[in-house]
Amino acid sequence: MRSIRSIRPSMVRGRGRRTALAATGLAAALALTVTACDDGKNSEDTAGGKPAAASSEGSDGAELPGDVAERLKKHGIDPDKWKNGAWKNWDKDDWLHEAKDFVNPVIDGLWKPERMKSAKDPDKTIAAQDYADDQGVSDPEPDPVQAQAEKTPYHENAAPVGKVFFDSPEGSMVCSGTVVKDPRNPGRSNLVWTAGHCVHAGGAGGWYRNIAFVPSYNDQGKSADALRNATQTEIAPYGTYWADWASTSNEWMSQGAESGGAGAPYDFAVLHMKPEQGSKSLEETVGNALDVDFSTPSVQSVGSMGAWGYPAAPPFDGLLMNKCLDRPGRLSLSPEQPTMYRIGCTMTGGSSGGGWFRVRDGKTVLVSNTSIGPATNTWLAGPQLGQEAQQVFDTMSEKYGNQ
Repeated sequence: MRSIRSIRPSMVRGRGRRTALAATGLAAALALTVTACDDGKNSEDTAGGKPAAASSEGSDGAELPGDVAERLKKHGIDPDKWKNGAWKNWDKDDWLHEAKDFVNPVIDGLWKPERMKSAKDPDKTIAAQDYADDQGVSDPEPDPVQAQAEKTPYHENAAPVGKVFFDSPEGSMVCSGTVVKDPRNPGRSNLVWTAGHCVHAGGAGGWYRNIAFVPSYNDQGKSADALRNATQTEIAPYGTYWADWASTSNEWMSQGAESGGAGAPYDFAVLHMKPEQGSKSLEETVGNALDVDFSTPSVQSVGSMGAWGYPAAPPFDGLLMNKCLDRPGRLSLSPEQPTMYRIGCTMTGGSSGGGWFRVRDGKTVLVSNTSIGPATNTWLAGPQLGQEAQQVFDTMSEKYGNQ
């Protein structure tokens, strides 16, 4: 959904501010920390005035609990048929839209290596007129920053980063995500930050299905040829985690669309994950997690931001983790909505939902996530995470964080 196909190339002069950025500070704090218990490879252990958070309950563990079965039955869905392929039925009446409707029962073995590799980036288009009336708020378009491949193994260099997989009416899809700290479950967080459009279709649709997270996907950064007959351990060495609860903004659920910038300033989501096997928390498994910064720092006060993700649209193939670092500017879609952050970056679709990080008081924190970018793949834009985002996060942490 990040890839934008119909935007006209900007005639605005680039910022011309390619400066040396402090990449080492960001990278060091993303690395595996000494708090990791082990390498995680043993799968057996392994709405009104202020917008309200939209939070939902789903499955619990590898079995289909009675409460989830009852939720499916409530919507006229046979749980057994669902697990045997009925989830592919995207009839309007079966596409669950409301926050309370979310169900995501684990289907053991669904996300096999070949299915993961064939997942596509969800395409979200935007046209120049979608941000033409910014009343001069937007900063000049940034110069492109070439995406850089992350060092391998990913687990030692960008431990909290991974891929989000889900099913949509168009087939299996992929985004990126970040393990974030849960203040109510210190050291044992199961929360993943991503984009709203990676979990919910917006105003014209509902919740996507079979949402899963794979930390350090393809940890060794192997090529497509090398992964031709890949094992599950090669692709997902730290296991597969399924979303049993999801939370996104009411604005995204009501305004989000496949095309245009509608809902983009509120295009964020939080997932609560459970391992497909075992019981170890996600934070314990990967050995690191990041705090979320809800202070909406001004672009003038931030020296640089870094975006991490797994770009999947050409010229990338979705197998390798990449990153971009740049000094941010502002992008305004309309005078009535919050501005978004924008950085130069050549990452393409599939990097959607990937975290944006900055250093605050010597500590790397998550400050945004990839939402949109142009057809020319020269920049990315992400929402400011303010009061609305914090409410979504707090609701998830308070209700489900310690489960």
